[in-house]
Amino acid sequence: MEEKSNLTAERSLEIIRESIERSQRTINKNSAIPLIWWGACVVAFSLFIAYLWKNHGGPAWNMLWAILWLVGYAGNWLIDKRRERVPTTFVGKTIGHVWATFGVFCCGVGMIFGFIGCGMLPMELILPKVYAFGCITSVISLCFGMGTTITGLVIRNRVIQVCGLVAGIGGFFGALHFPGHAQLYVMAVVALIGLIVPGVTILLQNQK
Repeated sequence: MEEKSNLTAERSLEIIRESIERSQRTINKNSAIPLIWWGACVVAFSLFIAYLWKNHGGPAWNMLWAILWLVGYAGNWLIDKRRERVPTTFVGKTIGHVWATFGVFCCGVGMIFGFIGCGMLPMELILPKVYAFGCITSVISLCFGMGTTITGLVIRNRVIQVCGLVAGIGGFFGALHFPGHAQLYVMAVVALIGLIVPGVTILLQNQK
C-alpha cells in the first residue's frame, strides 16, 4: 500500500513537472512573433523619425513615438488572439510586467523629449539630468537590453539573454558616439539585435 502511494506521489510530481515544462515551451514559442513584430515597429519608426528629424523639422518628430505604442499594441493584440493559449503562470505574468514597465518608462521619457523638441517644455527643466545620465537613446537602449535579458532569463533562453546584453550595452555606448538624429540609427540596430534576431531564432528552433 505504501509503495503504491509513493508511486502515485512520484507520478503526480512527474505530471506537474511535465506540465510546467510544456507551458514554458509554449510561452517560449509564443514570444517569437511579438518579438519580431515589436522589433520591426521600432526599426521602422526609428528610421522614419530619423529621416524626418534630419530633413523636415528637427527633434519635434520624436512625438511620433507615441504612435508607435498604439500601432505596436494593436498588432500585439491581434497576435495574442491567434497564438496558442496557455494557463496564466508566474512566468507569463513576470514577462508581461517586465515589458509593461519598460513601455511606461520609455514612452514617458520619449514624450517628455518630444515636448521639449516642440518647444512646449523648457530644456532647463531636465538639462542637468541629461548630462548626468548621458543621451536619452543610451538610457533607452540600456533599458531595452535589460528587458530582453530578463525575458531570456525567465524563459531560460540563452540566445535572448546574449542578444539582450549585446543590444543593451552596445546600444548604450554606441549612441554616445552619434549626435541628434543619427542616434535613432543606433536604436534601429538595438531593436534588430534585441528583438528581431531572438524572435527569428526561436522560430527556427521551433521548426526543428
